[in-house]
Amino acid sequence: MSKNNTLDKIVSLCKRRGFIFQSSEIYGGINACYDYGPLGVELKKNIKELWWRAMVYENENIVGLDSAILMHPKVWEASGHVASFSDPLVDCKVCKQRFREDEIDPKKWEKRQCPRCGSVGSLTEPRQFNLMFKTHMGPVEEESTLIYLRPETAQGIYVNYKNVLDSSRQKIPFGIAQIGKAFRNEITPGNFTFRTREFEQMEMQYFVKPGTDEAIFQEWAQRRMEWYYWLGIRKEKLRYRQHGPHELAHYAKMAMDIEYEYPMGWKELEGIHNRTDFDLSRHQEYSGKDLSYFDPLTRERFIPYIIETSAGCDRTVLTCLIDAYEEQKLEKETRIVLHLDPKIAPIKVAVFPLVNRDGMPEIAQNIAKSLRKTFSVFYDDDGAIGRRYRRQDEAGTPFAITVDSQTLKDDTVTLRDRDSMLQDRVAIGGLEEELKKRIWKTK
Repeated sequence: MSKNNTLDKIVSLCKRRGFIFQSSEIYGGINACYDYGPLGVELKKNIKELWWRAMVYENENIVGLDSAILMHPKVWEASGHVASFSDPLVDCKVCKQRFREDEIDPKKWEKRQCPRCGSVGSLTEPRQFNLMFKTHMGPVEEESTLIYLRPETAQGIYVNYKNVLDSSRQKIPFGIAQIGKAFRNEITPGNFTFRTREFEQMEMQYFVKPGTDEAIFQEWAQRRMEWYYWLGIRKEKLRYRQHGPHELAHYAKMAMDIEYEYPMGWKELEGIHNRTDFDLSRHQEYSGKDLSYFDPLTRERFIPYIIETSAGCDRTVLTCLIDAYEEQKLEKETRIVLHLDPKIAPIKVAVFPLVNRDGMPEIAQNIAKSLRKTFSVFYDDDGAIGRRYRRQDEAGTPFAITVDSQTLKDDTVTLRDRDSMLQDRVAIGGLEEELKKRIWKTK
């Protein structure tokens, strides 16, 4: 199976099973914007909840925030986005295609050769293209009413740093976590939901004392990699990539990516950055507000350095889908299965009556009703039992319960494991505890 073919099959599966749809599809769609269907929204919610648990609930010195998407335009001047958040853009005068300058091979760039049509000397000079979406606040569209849709969630954390510090009575080092939408007018989005114009970020900004930043940077790089292992992503598909000096952003002292081997190659999954005191210093300068921190133990005042962990929620969802996808050649058919970790699976358990008679549907429905208090449950009595299993395999459902003739005799059911396809007899009264053990992999 080719790598590109793998991504095509993920796209097909996502529509077929209700993970992800093209936005506004009945009108022909809109480029690089997607809607999450019934299974997709559950998968995404599970990932966000596990991120929040790992970042906020398991750390006494990290708290949450939900900042506004629309912010004062001065925020983006201070951050540097107005002046420098842009990509160099070139156009081909022959085929009319548009490209980022860094997409073109340097040897071809020397000849001004277009990467798709092959024309030589047809590329225009690069021009800067700002990636922020603009809009206007108020009834009149004029320069003074111009505002932006945020291109990142981090700035909402920085401008609230003092508010959070004072109200939560935190002391440095401490962190602020946020999950929220961001918007970028990408020139060349693509590869399904890997790069989109509307996306959701999961970011944590950790405020530290200068001098402690390098050790804390390494600690967070390790912790973030371990979180992806915990999500069930294969270790051999993940790696670190350190940014070289020529790659570092203007604000960064150090940067490292956690990369995943996608069908289109090794690409960034999450970025960990040492942003120094750049952000708070700039906002202090532009706002005129004191954003320094006084350390009561050392009796010194300083502007904190920031260690940032920045993950894309949509990209994480896509990564989990790609990593979980498998086609198994069985004796008479090809079995498509999503080996999603039970913690993130949209549906935790499916419940089936073997046949629609002898009281089996009533027993199965009662089991489903009881388990819904704790788990996401899908009830299905339509078609052959094998087809019902296959539908749930494609949806990534880790467990299936079947009520059969044996159930009528001893109140036990079969509990099928998605990955091994093995079945165990479990008493109806013990199903909830057994599922908890298997989902969270406890003994």
